[in-house]
Amino acid sequence: MHPSTLQLCSGGPRAVFFAPLLAASLAGACATPEAPQANLEALLADSTLVDLTHTFDEATIVWPTSNPFRLEKVADGVTPGGYYYAANNVHTAEHGGTHLDAPIHFAAGQQTAEAVPLSRLVGPAVVVDVTPLAEADADALVTTADLQTWEATHGAIDRGSLVLLRTGFSTRWPDAARYLGTAARGEEGVAQLHFPGLHPDAATWLVQERGVGAVGIDTASIDRGQSTSFDAHRVLAAANVPAFENLAHLDQLPARGAFVFALPMKVGGGSGAPLRAVAVVPKTSVRR
Repeated sequence: MHPSTLQLCSGGPRAVFFAPLLAASLAGACATPEAPQANLEALLADSTLVDLTHTFDEATIVWPTSNPFRLEKVADGVTPGGYYYAANNVHTAEHGGTHLDAPIHFAAGQQTAEAVPLSRLVGPAVVVDVTPLAEADADALVTTADLQTWEATHGAIDRGSLVLLRTGFSTRWPDAARYLGTAARGEEGVAQLHFPGLHPDAATWLVQERGVGAVGIDTASIDRGQSTSFDAHRVLAAANVPAFENLAHLDQLPARGAFVFALPMKVGGGSGAPLRAVAVVPKTSVRR
């Protein structure tokens, strides 16, 4: 039996992450060394894969003070050898498009992009739908009370969960004026940002009372657009809790039951990195 499977079967710390999605698979995996692959294949066959990442291209939304994404063509055509060959250079900001905020982004000495443990990037997701709040107020803050109201319906947020805040703003992508509240660039654009975010007190509650693995949102920042002190970022970063920003398609996930892989480019020393996030959603899970 593979050591990671043994750890799961013995109730090790990784079982906290994998149990909600892989319980059925592990029942067979713990019984026979031949079972894990077959069980995983069966699980995936009965699941839907949801891409939580916006495409990186000329329409990618970035912070008003960041350089836009650029794909520089190096080669595109038939070579003298008679075969087709294409290659490009990619130019991108760490914090543009769907991306990771590493803790060092707002906390000196904390984890850089390559040092964020995989255990904080892979795990069961809870999706907190606050779209009515965001529709009523573009500058809304998700409070502790909002999270506790969600828990009253769906149960307590488990330790190590990836908490994803669904504001509905991803449906406005790639219209920067609607998504960010402004199409202006530079410091003028920063001053005109309007989108929802997480209240710093709620960030503190998620860290201290729920021990979450990471926090994600379908807006350009964990802090709302009008924030000038970025307190939610600072709370999460101080606890080495990474953030995922500009997520997509959270409406396709259930409140509980999805399992997310949020894997960033492994940028050494980076304060962030482009992120490819994917959710595995068992077909038995119903979005509520």
